[in-house]
Amino acid sequence: MPLALDPSLVTAGGAGRPARWFVGIDGGGTSTRALVSDASGQVLGRGESGPSALNQGVDQAWRHIIEAIERAGVPSLTLRDCALGMGLSGTGVPSQLQAFVAADPGAARFALITDGLAGLLGAHGGEPGALLISGTGSVAEALLPDGTRRLTGGWGWQIGDEGSGAWLGQQAMKLAHAAFDGRAPHGALADSVYAATGPTREDLLAFCARAGQSGYAGLARLVFENEHRDPAAAALLDEAARALDALAASAHPSLPLALAGSVALRLAPRLGSAVQARRVEPQGDAAAGALWLIQSHRETA
Repeated sequence: MPLALDPSLVTAGGAGRPARWFVGIDGGGTSTRALVSDASGQVLGRGESGPSALNQGVDQAWRHIIEAIERAGVPSLTLRDCALGMGLSGTGVPSQLQAFVAADPGAARFALITDGLAGLLGAHGGEPGALLISGTGSVAEALLPDGTRRLTGGWGWQIGDEGSGAWLGQQAMKLAHAAFDGRAPHGALADSVYAATGPTREDLLAFCARAGQSGYAGLARLVFENEHRDPAAAALLDEAARALDALAASAHPSLPLALAGSVALRLAPRLGSAVQARRVEPQGDAAAGALWLIQSHRETA
């Protein structure tokens, strides 16, 4: 029998009509992906559109969700006949969540969770397990046997997200600052940062003023590119791996653990033995997890 997800983790909405199609939505800050199935669970198509993170605006989020569904290429599909399972970035902010639900353009019904929880459901097919995510940001989540969730990390790039792409980029920039001042050696990583941002103090300050999360995350590749020729780069990658080890352990010490995100996957060989012993390959992605969610709620919605 499928695990019963804690109802407090799910926001339900829509008109409450019977649905002809079931759709899983994975919506983040760069893209939205839709996975469409019929009532029997057979996948009929996949579509993709622009970002649907709620902090970028609920009107945009709904527009891109609808576009992604339409681009799945399922004939005669209409939103009013769709039951949507949605894992969206930004649902943890109550005002954003409420505005999104209020702007519903007419779905038959929907069930809404965070994008991280959707990824967790997809990775383990709705069964208990843990997920360590490190891409632009970092977070670890665990779905416990009683249907509750444990979340660790994910505090944001400005002050947290250790072991993520944005964190690695920030550390690379800090190293470049120290090398510029003579407080650290001029190595290949610092030189790569200067090549990417400009070599003067003014260039570095200008980059930091405008970078934001994505700008710093864009520097993470320089750390990986220089790991074999600059001990400082290798040390940063080791530090990032230790941070991810700690995230995984704090989410849950023993449940099966899947990895997600480009940085987590590249750092996988550096992760500790405890994480390696728990690691499993994900069964599916966040869109698959969102589809599982709405299919499992068909009787109770």
